[in-house]
Amino acid sequence: MDAGRLEQIDRIVAEGLLQRSRQMCGCVVLVGRRGKVVFLKAYGQRQIEPNRVEMTTDTVFDLASLTKPVATATSVMILMERGKLRLEDPVAKHVLEFGQNGKEDVTIFQLLTHQGGLTADNPLADYADGPQQAWLRIFALKPQIPPGSKFLYSDVGYLVLGELVRRVSGKNIHEFSRDNIFRPLGMDETGYLPDENLRRRAAPTEKRGGAWIQGEVHDPRAYMLGGIAGHAGVFSTAEDLAVYAQMMLGGGQIDGVRILKQETVAAMTRPYQVSGGVRGLGWDMQTGYSSNRGRSFSSRAFGHGGFTGTVIWMDPELELLVIFLSSRLHPDGKGSVNPLAGRIGTVAADAIQDRRVPAAGGQGAGVRSQGSVQHSAFSIQHLASRPVLTGIDVLRRDGFRLLAGRRVGLVTNQTGVDRQGVSTARLLKEAADVRLVALFSPEHGPQGKLDISNIADGRDPETGLSVYSLYGKTRRPTPQMLEGIDTLVFDIQDIGTRFYTYIATLGYAMEEAAKHRIRVVVLDRPNPIGGLHVDGPLLDAGRESFVGYHRLPVRHGMTVGELARMFASDRHLDLDLQIVRLEGWRPGDFFDATGLRWINPSPNMRSLTEAILYPGIGLLETTNLSVGRGTDTPFELIGAPWLHGDKLEQVLNQARLPGVRFRAVAFTPETSVFGGQHCQGVGIEITDRAAFEPLRTGFEIARQLRILFPDAWKAEGYDRLLGNKQVFEAILAGKTVAQIEAIYRPALEEFLKRRSQFLLYDR
Repeated sequence: MDAGRLEQIDRIVAEGLLQRSRQMCGCVVLVGRRGKVVFLKAYGQRQIEPNRVEMTTDTVFDLASLTKPVATATSVMILMERGKLRLEDPVAKHVLEFGQNGKEDVTIFQLLTHQGGLTADNPLADYADGPQQAWLRIFALKPQIPPGSKFLYSDVGYLVLGELVRRVSGKNIHEFSRDNIFRPLGMDETGYLPDENLRRRAAPTEKRGGAWIQGEVHDPRAYMLGGIAGHAGVFSTAEDLAVYAQMMLGGGQIDGVRILKQETVAAMTRPYQVSGGVRGLGWDMQTGYSSNRGRSFSSRAFGHGGFTGTVIWMDPELELLVIFLSSRLHPDGKGSVNPLAGRIGTVAADAIQDRRVPAAGGQGAGVRSQGSVQHSAFSIQHLASRPVLTGIDVLRRDGFRLLAGRRVGLVTNQTGVDRQGVSTARLLKEAADVRLVALFSPEHGPQGKLDISNIADGRDPETGLSVYSLYGKTRRPTPQMLEGIDTLVFDIQDIGTRFYTYIATLGYAMEEAAKHRIRVVVLDRPNPIGGLHVDGPLLDAGRESFVGYHRLPVRHGMTVGELARMFASDRHLDLDLQIVRLEGWRPGDFFDATGLRWINPSPNMRSLTEAILYPGIGLLETTNLSVGRGTDTPFELIGAPWLHGDKLEQVLNQARLPGVRFRAVAFTPETSVFGGQHCQGVGIEITDRAAFEPLRTGFEIARQLRILFPDAWKAEGYDRLLGNKQVFEAILAGKTVAQIEAIYRPALEEFLKRRSQFLLYDR
């Protein structure tokens, strides 16, 4: 391993410890290779309230959802080896009460891969009367979606698997995992219900009932079940976890102690295709939950994250393990560490100096049979072998032939870069047979950092060219700006939401180009929130504006290239329009499956999560409500000085919206709406991106604000971005989300038919 490269971890962690970023107050990082620990370091503080305690490498952490693979899934696989159960068994064969209300045929395999159709979690009220009643209510739950139909991350599924272990073995998951995994491996500091010595060394999370949670499980459902549950409850240290990880990398054994057979580990870590990605049995491999995965890991890597800020990844091909442990929730619940952990994993993989190039094919091709049930053993090798190429990547690969001999004006910002991060402006400036004449920038300016209403023209330091602002005195290229230009090239990353203004800039540029007989070339980019899902009301006719350029639904599911084709047709533009298509992009993918680097498209669009939330939460920001601008997590929380977060949390969680849960929070925005004022509200956590529906979520929030705070919430501005009077009036009237959706559904169906003729990629 390159020790110099591993030192980059210090810098990455330092960024996360900065007070302004508030990602965490401390962490422990461990990297192991070929059975040896090559990096182990503690950073920052174990706790900062009520007093400061330095982080140490032996700090004990609440692993949260790492419990799922490390304790529960491993226990299930041990029982499978012993012939006590089979993966294709219906769960109800062993847990009779589970087999009701549509769950009769749900299999153990489906629960292990989060395909059982069960809700992410059930209401806390279900646990209020003690464990016995809680289990009756869990068993009585109906599937949220048809079992086996798609991936839906579920704590409930692993609660049931923990109970399955108890029913089959006669020991609860605490006792079984202790006796069959942790004690045999010598993991003396790992398990449920840590003793007093371990509790003293534990990193605290938040407060419960006025007291700090330290050495006691944070997850409220596990806590109400006595601290023992299949989805959460295990505590451990970095060095103990490294023993478990090395056992997995060793094919089920370490130092002569065998926990699992080699073929069981192979089955557990084989890639299985699920909707939206790839999972192992208990393990994540490549899904919407993989932001903590190192980008340089091989296709065989498997791992998992925990809500409290814990991450473990193992890569059999690289013989590498990476462990990141933090208590990101301490002290205020606002930390965010998954991207940081992913960067550390990337550094660790890149530090390997003797990395072998894998043979073609890799592990997992074909279909494997388990008894009478077949499951696709989808290989994710293609994710590395077929990188997504954006329009500029394709244009560059093809020698810029489309622009040969042309005098070019480029509409772009900081997102206009190729896969290597080289700006499109620089590439066109240096292209042999292309004359780059001028640059044009959209809202937020050429670097995407300005949040002001009037941006002046300027000069680009990289190319020396004039930069004409299309968000200043004019929002259209003027004849003077277009002088000497015969081709306008557009290269900006869109967000997939109607009121994000970059597509208006595209439309205005196309209109002016048509007037002046100028060719338009769009360098296409992925829709970061996917090209399959289309939702929300269409913009009312006659209400077109800069935040509503075209009659689109709120979430349009199109790329900028596809939108350009629609704009040209619907507006009857006499235009030479050329689209440089994406290569390797699958419309069902979110942005993080493309392998492209995330560049903030605008100052408050700082993550893919925020982009996914934006269609529903962004609608609210034209009212007297903070949507988190002026905080570290815009669009991931909402609030106001007049709002009662506890009330809103309760009704929103009771609505059982798919793929999301809410938690009462308090925050003070530094700027923007209610800047400097103390706000109450709710934090919004996406628990399953594939199931999450941003418009349904946004409408439920709006209607509950109307019901709970009819005088305080000034709803008049809500229609500014919504742009649909009929739906707006339904919200004011307190209509249900189902009634609201019924209003716009017919127009949306017509749009989908019309949209199909402009699509460039298979849907």
